[in-house]
Order: sequence, then C-alpha cells, then structure tokens
Amino acid sequence: MSRHELTDEQWAIIEPLLPKQKPGRGRPRADDRRTLNGIIYVLKTGCAWADLPREYGSPTTCWRRLHQWTQDGTWERIWRALLGRLDEAGQLEWACAFLDGSFVPAKKGARASG
Repeated sequence: MSRHELTDEQWAIIEPLLPKQKPGRGRPRADDRRTLNGIIYVLKTGCAWADLPREYGSPTTCWRRLHQWTQDGTWERIWRALLGRLDEAGQLEWACAFLDGSFVPAKKGARASG
C-alpha cells in the first residue's frame, strides 16, 4: 500500500458516507476506493490530474468524482468524520489548524498584462 492510499480503518469510516450507486444500465461505476485514492494522490503530491498514475484509474473520473462529492457535501462529511476521529484520539492541535486562508498579502498596483 502506498503512503497516499487509505488504510482499511480509514476506508471503513469513509465508505458508509459515500453516495450509493444508482442501479441502471451503462458502464459500471469506477471503484470508489480506487478513485478516492487517486484523488488523495493528486491532493497530496500536487501533480496534474493528467499525470495521475494509471493504478488509480482515469484522471477524468477522479476529477469528476471529487467535483461531485464537493458539490453534494460528501467531501465535507468525509473530512468531518476523519477529523472527529483524530480529535477523539487527541491527535489534533486545533490551535494550529487552518481550513483556508491567505497568509501573504496580495500585491497591489501590479502592472496590467496584455
């Protein structure tokens, strides 16, 4: 298992939070765990989606799934569940946590391009 992949314990927490597959015709849905591992790989390494190793499946599928899960609230539910577990175990220092922020002021007065 790569250091970028979910452990079985993490997967057991996440899997019930994922949207269920809709029965139907057409192409079978890509495996959620493999796809999520691909998303994690891109987010941790900073590589371009197009450079995602083939072992994680289609880069387009991973990108679309992240977009879908972000839009429908799944991504937030995953993070809340994992952070809750870490907090319960005393493994988070909330005083040092940042959700999003700017720490370098934007440069003003830059010359217009073009």
